[in-house]
Amino acid sequence: MRYDAVIIGGGPSGASAAIALASQGRAVAIVERSAFPRNKVCGEFISPVNLALLDRLGVGERVRALAGPEIRRLALFAAGPSIEARMPRSQTDAFGRALGRDVLDLLLLEAAAAAGATLLQPWQATAAVRDGDDMAVSIERSGERRTLLAPVLIVAHGSWEAGGLSSQPRRPHLPSDFLGFKAHFRGSALPSDLMPLLAFPGGYGGMVWADQGRMSLSCCIRRDRLDAVRAAQRGLPAGEAVFRHITAACPSVAEVLRDTTLDGGWLAAGPIRPGIRDCYAHDIFSVGNVAGESHPIIAEGISMALQSGWLLASELAGVAEWSRAGRELAGQRYAAAWHKQFPLRILTASVLAGLATRPLTAGLMHRFVSVFPASLFVGARLSGKVTPVPGIG
Repeated sequence: MRYDAVIIGGGPSGASAAIALASQGRAVAIVERSAFPRNKVCGEFISPVNLALLDRLGVGERVRALAGPEIRRLALFAAGPSIEARMPRSQTDAFGRALGRDVLDLLLLEAAAAAGATLLQPWQATAAVRDGDDMAVSIERSGERRTLLAPVLIVAHGSWEAGGLSSQPRRPHLPSDFLGFKAHFRGSALPSDLMPLLAFPGGYGGMVWADQGRMSLSCCIRRDRLDAVRAAQRGLPAGEAVFRHITAACPSVAEVLRDTTLDGGWLAAGPIRPGIRDCYAHDIFSVGNVAGESHPIIAEGISMALQSGWLLASELAGVAEWSRAGRELAGQRYAAAWHKQFPLRILTASVLAGLATRPLTAGLMHRFVSVFPASLFVGARLSGKVTPVPGIG
């Protein structure tokens, strides 16, 4: 089967690219290994500038109808008293909101199908090799095998997913790796318009009200600290051990979660791979955190995923012929647009993560924010919360 573009991964980055390309009249196939709806480790916050982009992708109205309340305030929950600041507004005066990944991803994938994309789900891409002027993508499902051909191959499978593709290299486990955890709670006393940053020994996290009365708590913790936490709390599952570690270190977290019930179990994933990688290399375009990943401390993962897929589709639309030379030109333009849009938030996230997870600097960070609460506002702006999306009015 031949297409104009094959996209590996049906999350926000892959779906946004698929919707935009299919809307341009391109024949697009999405290869997604998981059945939807499915949950994922993710902070679930959607910055306000993405609402106009979601409108262009055809799901804005549904997202507004289903998402949690507007987030108008920020906070720091650490060892001392909580500290609050206002959330910056976007140019349209909108505020960000949160939506569970089980809901958001399904909305976007359905929109991709409605736009004309072919969904191959659940199928797993196992190899991708050059075949003349096309890429040949091998996919498998329950012993069945197919080969898809397309001049444009887009990897959107995320940096945590293991596999046999060149974009999924094996990496050694390191004590300094950050592992991610997430759970939903019901009955929290967290104010509906507040999104706190959590800072605790060896890690950081966040909480936000999402959809269906669910409050989402997500966090990252260093592997060596996780080992120590689990050793001190023998017999507890990893997620529960991390949760107790957080509530012991952050009294404000314990307070707002005192009378809650867990909605489902704890999810775990990782390690995360913060940093900037190639947007286009070896005839493969990368979107989402395959292209580059920030520490989740700034809650911009969904934003970067949606926007990178849109940026790539926009640059491909500007190249009339997807020949080898055309793809190289689109790759150069996409890389330039990507590096204009995202590096500052990746740097901001790296600095904040470093401050929040080290005992000495975490204390200094808390004291500084307590004296200058507006630093939370500044950090939100630097993290891209209100940075306009190119090509979106």
